[in-house]
This record gives sequence, C-alpha cells and structure tokens, in this order.
Amino acid sequence: MQIRKLIIVLIVGALAGSGFYLYRSLRSGGERNQAVWAFLTNPASQTSLMMKAGVRCNDAPFTFPTDGLVGFIWDDSFRPGHRHAGIDIFAGTKVGVTPVYAAYPGYLTRLADWKSSVIIRIPSDPLNPGQQIWTYYTHMADSSGNPTIAADFPPGTREVFVEAGTLLGYQGNFSGTPGSPVGVHLHFSVVRDDGFGRYLNELEIENTLDPSPYLGLRLNANQNRDKVPTCLEP
Repeated sequence: MQIRKLIIVLIVGALAGSGFYLYRSLRSGGERNQAVWAFLTNPASQTSLMMKAGVRCNDAPFTFPTDGLVGFIWDDSFRPGHRHAGIDIFAGTKVGVTPVYAAYPGYLTRLADWKSSVIIRIPSDPLNPGQQIWTYYTHMADSSGNPTIAADFPPGTREVFVEAGTLLGYQGNFSGTPGSPVGVHLHFSVVRDDGFGRYLNELEIENTLDPSPYLGLRLNANQNRDKVPTCLEP
C-alpha cells in the first residue's frame, strides 16, 4: 500500500503537467526512460548514472551545472508534437537543496517577473567564436513560485558578470503555475541570439542549440535514443 501511494504521489507531483503520455512512456519506454522512472521512485538505485556539478567532460567548454541524472535531453518528446528544447537534470532531492552553478562565464540577467529563471549572455560562443549565445537555467523556485535563486541575483538583475562555477541558486519544482509542480530538477538550455543582441524564445527548439558539444555528453535524442548521458569516452 505504501509503495502504491508513493507511485501516485510521484505521478501527480514529480510528473505533474506532463500528463498520461509521459507517464506511459516512462513505464513502457527504453533504457533511458526506465532509468528515469527508477530514479524518480528510488534515487539511490541509479547513483552510477549521476553527474557531478563542476565536472568537465573531456575537452568540452562547459562544466556540468548541477548534480543529478540527465533524465530528458534535447529533442526528446513527452507527448505528440512536443520537442524538448534543453536538458532536464534530476538530483533526487527536495526543493532548495541541490546547488546550480554557471556552466560558463558570461553576463547574467534575471527579468523582474522571473521567479525561477536566469539567463547568461556569452558574447563569444566557445565553439563558434564571434557568435553570441545564451545559457538558460530554470525551475529554481518551489511549487508556489518562491525563488531558490541566489540572493546575489534579485529580480531586475541585468548584465552582472559571473564566472563559471558561480552559485546561481538551487534546484526547484516550479512549473510556472503555482500549485502544479514538476519534479525537482534543473532545466538547462543553450539559446541562440537573434543577431541584435537579444535571446530568442527558448520554448521553441529551433531557437536553441544541441547542447551535446558544449557539455561533452550525448544530449541529442536523435543521436542518443536510449542511453542516460554520461561523460563520453576519451
């Protein structure tokens, strides 16, 4: 009975907003989905697949931004027509426990109405010098929208320089709708510049870049259909 209650809580809480399609795909999907399901029900069961914050995979320019298991990757689909524009990193902890760090130096902005998100401008893409990109970090708030972002970056922060490894906040579960939480995790994405010094809409995958070469991980669902990403072999 306790196990059944736990599963119900996880479906309603950790997977809220994703619907039946996500639940069904996790239960019946491939190796990665099964690992995510096992991790959500028992984080200790998948510790060998977890990444550590600050790790640099081989010669990748970015360091890993937080502790956790990479559960969903770029261009994953949770439901028909959906394309995931970033990666989701689950720590298996409560809200406000697992730190989130800057993956690369840049200039941080947090708009006045952003409860759970920051974005960092990188003037010169390390893989394409001379082109500007942005790194986006979100879900850093509790289910009611109370931020878990570091106090150094209050709402309205603009263009504050941060080094790689700067504490940005802590993993949370805010979905954007108070009282309808997602699972505790960090959503991280690499966002294109519009050519005029502004970031594009991160919700559309065409406005983002495959994060695989930036982190040295197999984070593209078209090239990694089944495995939980960990550092590539040298």
